[in-house]
Amino acid sequence: MAQQEIRRDREKRSCSICLDLLKDPVTIPCGHSYCMSCIKDCWDEENKNKNTHSCPQCRRSFTSRPVLMKNTVLAELVEELKEIGLQAASSDRSYAGPGDVACDFCSGMKLKAFKSCLVCMASFCEQHLQPHYDVAPLKKHKLVEATLKLQENICSRHNEVMKIFCRTDQQCICYLCSMDDHKGHDTVSAAAERAERQTELGASRQKIQKRVQDRETDVKVLQQKVGALNLSANEAVRDSEKKFTELRRLIDKRSSEVKQQIRSQQKTQVSQAEELEAKLQQEIAELRRKDAELDRLSRTEDHLHFLNNYPSLSRLSDSKDLPSVDIHPLCSFKDVTAAVSEARDKLQAVLSQEWGKTSLAVTGVDVLLLHAETRTRAEFMKYHSQLTLDPNTAYKRLLLCDRNRKATLMAAEQSYLSHPDRFLERFQVLSREGLTGRCYWEVEWSGTVSIAVAYKNISRTGTMNECGFGFNDKSWSLELYSGRYVFRHKNTRTSVSGPQSSRIGVYVDHRAGTLSYYSISETMTLLHRVQTTFTQPLYAGFWFPGSPRSSAELCELK
Repeated sequence: MAQQEIRRDREKRSCSICLDLLKDPVTIPCGHSYCMSCIKDCWDEENKNKNTHSCPQCRRSFTSRPVLMKNTVLAELVEELKEIGLQAASSDRSYAGPGDVACDFCSGMKLKAFKSCLVCMASFCEQHLQPHYDVAPLKKHKLVEATLKLQENICSRHNEVMKIFCRTDQQCICYLCSMDDHKGHDTVSAAAERAERQTELGASRQKIQKRVQDRETDVKVLQQKVGALNLSANEAVRDSEKKFTELRRLIDKRSSEVKQQIRSQQKTQVSQAEELEAKLQQEIAELRRKDAELDRLSRTEDHLHFLNNYPSLSRLSDSKDLPSVDIHPLCSFKDVTAAVSEARDKLQAVLSQEWGKTSLAVTGVDVLLLHAETRTRAEFMKYHSQLTLDPNTAYKRLLLCDRNRKATLMAAEQSYLSHPDRFLERFQVLSREGLTGRCYWEVEWSGTVSIAVAYKNISRTGTMNECGFGFNDKSWSLELYSGRYVFRHKNTRTSVSGPQSSRIGVYVDHRAGTLSYYSISETMTLLHRVQTTFTQPLYAGFWFPGSPRSSAELCELK
């Protein structure tokens, strides 16, 4: 609001001749005020032509030239307005600083430029720009956002504004340049060239926006994959910890069982040994007692006593039925230790073997596929796969030629032998080679063709949903008609836009689960991309919906 009030006061105290604040203001008899120098110059010019003096605003004439006296009151008001304007500018912090575009008409401390004029080739603050809004001739000037690059529009050689574009040399020039150095060149106005380039810019923006959409889709897919990877990793850690815990429990259980068996066997054997030892000790005691009696008998001098007692004492009773104790090295549980060691070695071997598989499975997880994205045809060629068609799968009306690389739909059946892999109801054929990893191939086609990939176990007979390429969950197809493309999977139909071409590139990244179709001409344009999960090797295939003489050929790329 303050700036608007200052602008209105400024307009009231401005000279209508120079359009700036009054300098040494004077008021002439009609009441209008001017800068003293401005009105003097104006009357000097009038005096040369008409010998008259008039007010430039109301056109009132004066018989004699009025004497000009400085209007001190108005001069003071102008000075006050200047001070107020400077204070307002200071409070608005509108002074030009480093890197700002400065007003070319401000004296002293320059304000920030609000607009630049491509006709005046100068930049103006809001105050000095006002005449461009009020004065009719200035209203026609071209105003742009304030810029430091105005000098780039000036011809360095002729110091003229460059309004012409030389298509021959692809550069902006001035009118004088078009008359000498660029004479005879293909030149147009800069505005006309801008209009044409503007159209190209629109097309470029569409391509950029399409690429942005593709990249945003890639980001979403990548984020989904990261989320899926994190969930899968967490689940795998939980499951593996559970399995290893179960394995440790099983080992601990077996260890406890072996320990219990050893202790039980130890207790049994020690108990039996202690029982046998008691019996042996008892028999030893009895034998020693008998030996002592025989010793006493041997020393008696009574012959009759000897003869009467000897028979009973000399007769040994039968030994009790006791187990014999073999004299062998000490028995031990070394066999048990050996058996446990053998089990340990076998378990280590199994774990080592299985660990290799586990490690391979872990390092094989490449869900993110952080490879440099393939963009050019030369890069795709690194994954080129030499494919051939399998005659055992070809429908009987399909003629295979060019070393089984080309298939053509014929009116008559071909002389194929019966084979369980042959398609019996659809005009289809599969490749001989299965596809895993990253694979690329190109197809030349004519007529009406469907370029597909499918699992080998797709049905060879039955309804369209059972065996038709693109009509089930075992196949994906891009149907090519005259002037249009259609992608199909699980019998879901998706219209595809893109440049028409007789050659189609197909790229499969099996592990990443991507299938891409490209239009191949002078450029390579993505037609359609699928993100899924492939659970089996893929086989390239063709389907001919019935258009006679339609053909498709696997190109031999070099």
